[in-house]
Amino acid sequence: MLGQDEGLTAVDNVVTQFNTYEDFLDSQITTVDLYYLEDENLARQLVELGYRGTGEIVKREDFEARKAAINIARLAERTQKKALTSAGKDLQDNFLKALAMREEDNRNGKVSTVIFIRDKNSHGQEVSGYIDYAHRLKSEDFEVYFSGKKRLLPRTTDISFYNWDSHIAVCNSSPNYQVIADNPEGLLFEYKRDKKILNVDPKAHPGDSSTRVPIQTELYTHALLFDHIFRRKV
Repeated sequence: MLGQDEGLTAVDNVVTQFNTYEDFLDSQITTVDLYYLEDENLARQLVELGYRGTGEIVKREDFEARKAAINIARLAERTQKKALTSAGKDLQDNFLKALAMREEDNRNGKVSTVIFIRDKNSHGQEVSGYIDYAHRLKSEDFEVYFSGKKRLLPRTTDISFYNWDSHIAVCNSSPNYQVIADNPEGLLFEYKRDKKILNVDPKAHPGDSSTRVPIQTELYTHALLFDHIFRRKV
């Protein structure tokens, strides 16, 4: 019998040890088998059928299916790591460092971060707003922000935007959040995947599975991060 690590099946053990199914078959053939059979291909066939061999029987289709699944998972992991626009950047400001720490989890859905920024835009107007970080990551290239070429600022297309000079106020629901703007106690965001409420009122608790993180930054007048952890129901 093949030795199995705890938590691994016979197929998992074989797939991790051998590159091809033929390599596995060859490992099960003894010198005695080859002496009597005088045919390597025949010896492989007998092992595959379970008539010969020194260990666990693993079917070809099971081996190839598991090998393909492992290769797909590895490719997805490499693609995910490659997609992190903060990777390899020399980040000096706490705000960018905080976004970099959260980039991967926002991309894979483990965490949903709402960014609050208050500062002046390129026209010298004071603006503020709440940004759905995960949605922005998917809809634009953050390379320009992490490289310092541009500053991240709220837009009229974000989940909340306010121009303090022109008094233009806009709210938009995003793929992740439903905006509740008519709440008498202030603005609320409902996370669509678990229906939990994020309360951005500084005097209130941010809500179940949510935390409020003030950021000391030289880039903005005021910056906050609200992290909502998504927990799947079991």
